[in-house]
Amino acid sequence: MLNTARSLRGMVTAPHHLAAQAGLDVLKDGGCAIEAAVTVAATLAVVYPHMTSVGGDSFWLICRPDGTVRSIDACGRAGSLATPDWYRSQDMTTIPWRGGAAANTVAGTVSGWEKALSLRPESRTRLTRERLLRDAIWYADNGVAVTRSGAEIAVEKGEGLRAAPGYAAVFEPAGRPLQTGEILKNPALAGTFRRLASNGFRSFYDGAVAKDIAQDLAAAGSPVTEEDLARQEAELREPLSVTVRDARLFNMGPPTQGIASLLILALFDRLVVTSGESFAHIHGLVEATKKAFRYRDAHVGDPAWMTEDCQALLSSPEALDAMARDIRPDRAAPWPHRSQLGDTVWFGVTDAAGCSVSMIQSTYFEFGSGVVLPQTGIVWQNRGASFRIAERGWNILSPGRKPFHTLNPAAALFSDGRRMVYGTMGGEGQPQTQAALFTRYARFGMELQEAITAPRWLLGRTWGEETTTLKYEDRFDPALITALADAGHAVERVAPFTSLTGHAGALVRHPGGLIEGATDPRSDGGVAAW
Repeated sequence: MLNTARSLRGMVTAPHHLAAQAGLDVLKDGGCAIEAAVTVAATLAVVYPHMTSVGGDSFWLICRPDGTVRSIDACGRAGSLATPDWYRSQDMTTIPWRGGAAANTVAGTVSGWEKALSLRPESRTRLTRERLLRDAIWYADNGVAVTRSGAEIAVEKGEGLRAAPGYAAVFEPAGRPLQTGEILKNPALAGTFRRLASNGFRSFYDGAVAKDIAQDLAAAGSPVTEEDLARQEAELREPLSVTVRDARLFNMGPPTQGIASLLILALFDRLVVTSGESFAHIHGLVEATKKAFRYRDAHVGDPAWMTEDCQALLSSPEALDAMARDIRPDRAAPWPHRSQLGDTVWFGVTDAAGCSVSMIQSTYFEFGSGVVLPQTGIVWQNRGASFRIAERGWNILSPGRKPFHTLNPAAALFSDGRRMVYGTMGGEGQPQTQAALFTRYARFGMELQEAITAPRWLLGRTWGEETTTLKYEDRFDPALITALADAGHAVERVAPFTSLTGHAGALVRHPGGLIEGATDPRSDGGVAAW
């Protein structure tokens, strides 16, 4: 059993232990939480490539020592050639999940790094890009041991991936998927990081790196052009927030599902549940999830195309009260409903000065589109595969449009001065795992690590699952599961400690400076502290 980590000078939690350690080393070298987060993100792109890449998107919450919270939207837009007619000309009525036609949006991640670094405190010595990318370069050049989860996914998804341009050359160099413990190298990616360190992160979009990216995307059959890359800019935005008992909660605005995460906890707060791990606890969160997902799927997408104001809903106690009143305390509402997919990584950093970062970075599916650009070693995302080829409605394909995102990093500022950053991978499961983690810790007094380790549930599907049942890890009290089934939930047992329910992490900084951290035993992660 893992124990909650505690320290005073700084802490990182990430789904791969080498990335957590790389981030901590930046803190030890005098870096701030934002700089350490860039290092973690870059290192994860090398050591955890089945879950993230610089060819994907990212979203940030930055909690400053003075209590202000800012968010960064580093979401790429659909390519200028990504039109319904372009797909129809290739006899496609839907966007494929893999291959060049799936690589149809700009990768926003690196623009997010650039924007985040512009927010570094002026009073501190700033580390160089060379220092921040040092470990990512070393691991890409010299290699990293393949994790068990990475090896399993490479085997499971290999048939659909190896036909994607460039994939097999990097991830199946011996003509088969790399096995657990074998060494994965990506020297082309190391070269990309060296060029970014030397020429600046902007060169990913309008420099020599951008030219190589555009050439390889075109060769792979992608509708993203060099001009599309040049237009990419991360956006500094106000986060969504909602007040619950004893805390103010923060999450990302559209095009992410951050509204769903906040709605679940705001509605659950109104149910006044008094005991954790009870029927009222689990049933209440599941029913709040149904309400939140229905709102999300009806309204959330590119904010430029939305007609609903998510923050207005969260700021209206009357509207939230009305939604909560529709939740029956003893009966499950009808389900299923349309589900959202996605795989990603979340990580958190807290430094000694009290700055905390909650950051999430993704390629959508495992290994994204499967396209690996040969000149740069970049795995390109397939986030735009979620677009619909339709004339009107939710999340329709249009050049320059942002796709809907499951990504949503979370943070909480407690009235007693505690500051918490938390999150998980897991597509449809992200808001649910966040709700489980927060309520267990903040409402029912579990220690941070216990709250993450405890059994979880998932309403809907993720990681390629086709069923939309209420899945539960096989570690719950059988009497609780029986009660849920009797209330009308379509329960389905899954393996204990399954990645299906996410790879969560959390950091809490107390007013006196003590930092607590936890990581998920379902992942290959670790907490690095000093």
